[in-house]
Amino acid sequence: MKRALIFGATGGIGQAIAARLAESGWSMYLHCNSNWEEASDLARTLAEKHPLQDFMPIKLNFLAGDDQLKNFASSLLPVNAVVFAQGITNYDFLGSQSSQVIDQIIKVNLENPIKLTKLLESQLLKQEHSRIVYLGSVYGGQGSAMEAVYSATKGGISRFAQAYAREVAASRFTVNVVAPGAVNTAMNAMFSPETLKELAEEIPAGHLAKPKEIAYWVDCLLNPESDYLTGQTIYVSGGWLE
Repeated sequence: MKRALIFGATGGIGQAIAARLAESGWSMYLHCNSNWEEASDLARTLAEKHPLQDFMPIKLNFLAGDDQLKNFASSLLPVNAVVFAQGITNYDFLGSQSSQVIDQIIKVNLENPIKLTKLLESQLLKQEHSRIVYLGSVYGGQGSAMEAVYSATKGGISRFAQAYAREVAASRFTVNVVAPGAVNTAMNAMFSPETLKELAEEIPAGHLAKPKEIAYWVDCLLNPESDYLTGQTIYVSGGWLE
């Protein structure tokens, strides 16, 4: 049985990834940070549609310390793939952000994903084909004003993936980043409809991405036939920015 661990499975993109991978025959751990009821509902819904697969909600605070990360990783059944779809931002000038907010963005988007990668490496290396996909951002390629720390973490995860992929490539263990542009999710709900309309007009494709348009590329990267693609950041942006 092929099993994936989807971090951030209750988010807009995370739910779309879970639905797409379920259609492709994956069993899954569905991670949430705090939305346990939502993760449980997602697991039940997917189990009803795909009764021959397993869907298990699982909880971890991404601000957790090292001991909690180790306990989490050691509690898992073997997985073939890990998708890091969690992430936070704070839309503000750097000079107005507290040190606590800066630390949280770095920990959730970069530091703990790297630590969890280290903890999960040994079991992934045992698989015939193993995969890690990080959700990056177009802002990892071109930094965004008002999201300087967020941009730094997304650029950092792309460089980490590029370097780490070279360490494990000989084991058919691929490491890639799917970097969306503007996506129609709750993360962009802070902006007015007028602002989002103006943004859509800047995108050559003419619209914000639907979450399922991002999930498609994650599914492709998890396919066993994608062994030769590793260390890459794939920008799914409708032609916008990177």
